[in-house]
Amino acid sequence: MYIVRVPNRNSPPAVLLRESYREGGKVKNRTLANLSHWPEDKIAAVQAALGGKTPPGALEGAFEISRSLPHGHVAAVLGTLRRLGLEEVISPEPSRMRDSVVAMVCAQVIAPDSKLAMARGLRAETAGSSLGELLGLSGCDEDDLYEAMDWLGSRQGAIEDALARRHLSGGTLVLYDVSSAAFEGRTCPLGALGHPKDGVHGRLQIVYGLLTNSEGVPVAIEVFKGNTADPKTVANQVAKLKERFGITHVCLVGDRGMLTKARLRDDVVPGGLDYLSALRAPEIKALTESGAIQLGLFDETDLVEILHPDFPGERLVACKNPLLATERRRKRESLLQATEAELAKIAVAVARERRPLRGADAIALRVGKVVNRYKMAKHFELAITEDAFGFSRREAEIAAEAALDGIYVLRTSLGEEALATKEVVSAYKALSHVERAFRAFNTDLDIRPIRHRTAERVRAHVFLRMLSYYVSLHMERALAPMLFRDDDKESAEAARTSPVAPAKRSAPALKKAATKVTPEHLPVHSFATLLCDLATITSNRITPADSRLEGFTLITTPTPLQRSAFELLGVSHRLGYL
Repeated sequence: MYIVRVPNRNSPPAVLLRESYREGGKVKNRTLANLSHWPEDKIAAVQAALGGKTPPGALEGAFEISRSLPHGHVAAVLGTLRRLGLEEVISPEPSRMRDSVVAMVCAQVIAPDSKLAMARGLRAETAGSSLGELLGLSGCDEDDLYEAMDWLGSRQGAIEDALARRHLSGGTLVLYDVSSAAFEGRTCPLGALGHPKDGVHGRLQIVYGLLTNSEGVPVAIEVFKGNTADPKTVANQVAKLKERFGITHVCLVGDRGMLTKARLRDDVVPGGLDYLSALRAPEIKALTESGAIQLGLFDETDLVEILHPDFPGERLVACKNPLLATERRRKRESLLQATEAELAKIAVAVARERRPLRGADAIALRVGKVVNRYKMAKHFELAITEDAFGFSRREAEIAAEAALDGIYVLRTSLGEEALATKEVVSAYKALSHVERAFRAFNTDLDIRPIRHRTAERVRAHVFLRMLSYYVSLHMERALAPMLFRDDDKESAEAARTSPVAPAKRSAPALKKAATKVTPEHLPVHSFATLLCDLATITSNRITPADSRLEGFTLITTPTPLQRSAFELLGVSHRLGYL
């Protein structure tokens, strides 16, 4: 900061307090305060202070910081959202509803919480950051946010259409997978008991399916009743891709539990979509027994393309991953040993002299609980009578299954000209992008617990999480050089000998993880801790003691690390205060 005297014709010169800053490589200046009405001695004291020559107590009481709000993380998230053009995607016309939705999207990236807590953090008297001030929502309450959710729900289709036009081209791979989220309460028709994918058992849940492009950028999300089976969600996605998005040529990529034979026959193929999925274990076993897949082939290569009359019009790509084989063998042996330990307890109970377990039905009930828990019934020979119980491993069956460890077979309707053999494997492995999104929903974005009572609010709640993930995903990719992420995946991918082999991190990423510093000698962060660091940039409201002067806002000067983060994001830390 510095003081400048500006000539004012026949009047005394204007005395201005100014600040220089750099933006886009250019030096700019802005006026912070007009000191023309100050007495000369006070101006001189300020000028001396700025030159590092301030006498002790010379400026005491001249200024007061009346309010400080965390601002840097808000500038980073809101600035990225605007740079991505997401405001215009949500609604081309500015409105309070749009601002409220933007506030909720940003708040979920910064610190996910209930709508009540979000509203409290936006209000002027209880603000937890500069977000409410920047968006003009300093007077909102939770009812305003609920109203904005209803408005967003009515626009979900238009927003997804806009994202599809942006991220899905005429001929493209579209990734699709399903997850679930625990549900609170019993009044919403979407809540039902089902197979939990988020690890929360015994609670009502919802099921939601996420569509992304081949790079994992979310395009659309749909909520289903909690007891909906994964394959039953496919028909909606086929209709969405062909009818709503109007994509001329699309390949739907889903796992073998999603794109079953029935779904391919009844929904995907009639819908005119190509597909990429995987075969189930019994189908792989049948191909092996028929000689279509010869295990000896994998002694020289880890993938081979085959054709088979049982799969007309399809290409089959058989792969073998040695690390996956080792892990499956370890897991099977662990489950076998756990099952044997429990069955041995039952055998002891049957053979004991005092109050032995008796009756074939009673013994079978106990045995059934054990083998069903570990899913190992097929690997044990069980002998149950009224007063005896014995068991042994089926070594031949176990050996036959072990021979197929690490082998998986991909199936696709795409021809060689559209997707080469190696690209088939890479495209299927891209489903990990969707799985990463689900992990973010369940951890960073706190999709659960869901406490809304109406189906429309639940859908809006989930859709808000998708929009927040859209922002955080782009932020993490831009900030990768400063995070514990591999920002040189191209070189790591080029070093892989085969797409079947496990992915490895690049040398720069390994060095960054080992030293905990970037090549610029800045500390490496996770995305969450970097946002916390950026939050130390505050928006300070400065009030002069002289009532004739207007107050002004001063933004904390960023550290080198913070400045580097904003440069990577391509936004200004002064967002809203330029």
